[in-house]
Amino acid sequence: MPRPFSPTVRRKRLARELRRLRESHDLKLSIAAKQADVPQSTLSNIESAEARRIKPRDIDALADLYEASADVRKALHELARESKEQGWWSKYRDVFRGNALPDFEVEASMIRTYQSQVVPGLLQTPEYSEAVFSGGGAYTSEEIKRHVDARLRRQQILNRRHPPHLWAVIDEAALRRELPDAEIMREQLQHLVNLATHHNIDIQVLPFSAGMHAGLAGSFLLFDFPSEIDPSVVYTETATDSLFVQDADSVSRFVTIFSHLNAAALRTPETVNYIRAILEMHDRHGNF
Repeated sequence: MPRPFSPTVRRKRLARELRRLRESHDLKLSIAAKQADVPQSTLSNIESAEARRIKPRDIDALADLYEASADVRKALHELARESKEQGWWSKYRDVFRGNALPDFEVEASMIRTYQSQVVPGLLQTPEYSEAVFSGGGAYTSEEIKRHVDARLRRQQILNRRHPPHLWAVIDEAALRRELPDAEIMREQLQHLVNLATHHNIDIQVLPFSAGMHAGLAGSFLLFDFPSEIDPSVVYTETATDSLFVQDADSVSRFVTIFSHLNAAALRTPETVNYIRAILEMHDRHGNF
């Protein structure tokens, strides 16, 4: 089975390659568009990775102008074709809104995440996920079901043949949050202990004793990709919006933040023992 790919990542890769080819011929965008007989607005949209439908004729015209080899031409056509494919998440536009998180997760080789309030979505049990979306009464029963279904579908990347490496730092507050049904939280904590044994999953707890730390600004996900030509991407969200951060300096800042969080958090073996201690406290006293 071929490795899943992200249409968005492929579209950005095509944009960078065509821009590189144009600049290697020292051509301004307007001149290249005119000489290739491609509308300037079309070429601008392709190079900014905003074009969702790219004509094979335009790819051939640009390949001719840039004197691309047969292999490069073939690769450009393949990227253009893959950039317009739709992943399973296209069926959940109501859940993911304008920014489809799985579009990056599906191709990432490493996912680093810091979560301050809840267990990371990729590590949630169905019951815990339902409790998360039920909190606050913001969603109808049908909307909750859609969100939970989409979240469980996202988790499938962790069990495929070549899974990404998930590295999660979780604030202790997320592990001690009380739920109406304490058994849901107990099962979620046990689930984390079980997942920590997987070769592609590292889980660290950031204990209260860490004091003020680098993640106080909020939760985020950091995606790295197998190809060096695909730059890392950061995902953050609020109650009303989500944002993909791609500026190199901003991404580098998040990398530094995660490094500090990693240093302040418990190691994975210590984390497993820590979570087990929380579970034992629950079994003795009935709370976390």
